[in-house]
Amino acid sequence: MALDNTWIKEVEESFGRLENYCGQEEYKGWDPYDGLNSKIFGAVPFLKNIELARLVWIQLFKKAPINLRKPFLVPKGYNSKGIALFLSGYCNLLKYQRNANTEAFGSEKELIKKVDYLAKLLVSLRSNISSQNSCWGYNFDWQSKAFYLPRSTPTIVATSFGIEALLRAYSITRNEKYLNHALSAAEFIKNDLNRIPKKEGFMFSYSPLDNQAVYNATLLATRSLSHIYEITKEKNCKELAFLSARAVCDLQNADGSFPHSDQVGNRWRDNFHTAFKLESLSSYQQKCSDNTFKKNIEVGFNYWFNHFFDHASGKAYYYDTPGKLVDLHCAAQAIPTFYHLGKFKEYEDFINLMSGWAITNMQDKYGFFYFQKRGNRVVKIPYMRWPNAWMLYGMSFYLLSHRTDEKNT
Repeated sequence: MALDNTWIKEVEESFGRLENYCGQEEYKGWDPYDGLNSKIFGAVPFLKNIELARLVWIQLFKKAPINLRKPFLVPKGYNSKGIALFLSGYCNLLKYQRNANTEAFGSEKELIKKVDYLAKLLVSLRSNISSQNSCWGYNFDWQSKAFYLPRSTPTIVATSFGIEALLRAYSITRNEKYLNHALSAAEFIKNDLNRIPKKEGFMFSYSPLDNQAVYNATLLATRSLSHIYEITKEKNCKELAFLSARAVCDLQNADGSFPHSDQVGNRWRDNFHTAFKLESLSSYQQKCSDNTFKKNIEVGFNYWFNHFFDHASGKAYYYDTPGKLVDLHCAAQAIPTFYHLGKFKEYEDFINLMSGWAITNMQDKYGFFYFQKRGNRVVKIPYMRWPNAWMLYGMSFYLLSHRTDEKNT
């Protein structure tokens, strides 16, 4: 499928329907992991204080084939990471429209207004837990097998996407407040996250409340510090980015795959977290002018592309082991990964196939994308962050790939 004007029109039409749905919902919605926001669950003290009960409850809501949120009184809300994805997506969209000389998604003035609105909203969602610096968490309590994070606990994952989005907003609006919040968030990474020593370098903790080495999360910190280094040329940012990247790459498997964390190792390797790792290493390489990890990226990319996708249909699978779980987060993240690794043109036909499968099979007539396809069953719950903010973000890079003057930033 050639990347021609006909296909771009198809992508624009799909993007427009998605953008319209998200705007009508005011970028607020449910999340796969928001079960603990249930007012019914929260009203039972002996349940909400039991770790196993919290874990089971979250998994019940995530894996149920139907949406349990209305009967169990889970309100829709703003997810800071979702808002960051929307913000980055609209920044990309504005650049695309300028290059394409079109107003398909509104005038330049209207798009700048949306960028400014989302940037201010993101700033307003900052966490006020455990840090004097700007940082972001989720709008729900979160219980995993490894640890428990109360609502709004700042994490490196949410904060990393917040930094990227605000830097993009600053490049468009030149509003110094957005830059200052991004710089402040870098201080959160440097000063508030714990550091886990490794044979080579160290890893950042997931949040200030734990000492869990989650490898993709560490590399998201690497990516953020690399972006900040490009702006400030602060040597400490580059040094910390290098040491954290080195720690993860030292533990990369010989076949190019990456373990997920110290806790689960190779028992769990998935598509989009692998893509995070590759994109973060590429960001370090580009922003810090250092090719130390070039080979790690090459072998990692080969493993990712050859193990997580059906090359015949375009399906993006969740796991690298044989299975049938398709998750739209994987396809959405794959697009910016190809883009940032400078491989979009080389893999253009496959990207068209992958995005075409997602649009044809997983987009509802109302514009939103479905959550997952489990075997022959499609889970159609309209989550806002996952996958719809992700699809808007990912598809914006698809459109941006047509900018001949746009660097892979």
